[in-house]
Amino acid sequence: MNATNEQRFSPLQRALHWIMAICILAMLFIGVGMVSTVKPDYLTLVSIHKPLGVAILVLALIRLVVRITRGAPPLPANMPEPMKLAAHLSHYAFYALMIGLPLLGYGMLSAADYPVVVFGVRLPSLLPHSNSLHTLLWNAHKFLALCFFALIVVHLAAALFHALVRRDGVFHAMAPWK
Repeated sequence: MNATNEQRFSPLQRALHWIMAICILAMLFIGVGMVSTVKPDYLTLVSIHKPLGVAILVLALIRLVVRITRGAPPLPANMPEPMKLAAHLSHYAFYALMIGLPLLGYGMLSAADYPVVVFGVRLPSLLPHSNSLHTLLWNAHKFLALCFFALIVVHLAAALFHALVRRDGVFHAMAPWK
């Protein structure tokens, strides 16, 4: 399929988008809960956060491959160039954060010498134990998670703008319904 001939993303692309949207929003709220709770709840949240991060990383890599191979519908010809640039840059930022944040979290846990166990399998450590590196990565992870949340809010606002104001088909391209 040539994406330039299509007005919508493929069903697989739409499914990945909406599944990941749910996972990422859950992950952000779990992360907020982790940094603001006490030990018993913290451990429960961490036990969800780690495998969900791995799942998001795997889904993001699949999504990136599908996006490269399938492409995307063209943006409307009458869309102003700054809006087109913002759309392209925001998608690059999404992929960078969807892939980078889980890797940062994994590196952060490795630097703290915490095991990452997913479905009973202990993943190898990415980095040597280092408290200073752990602190640096923790701060970066937290900062980028906040940036991700801000990007999601802007993305949601843009989606609603395209759906309700411009009515230019951009929202329809990713909508889960026809």
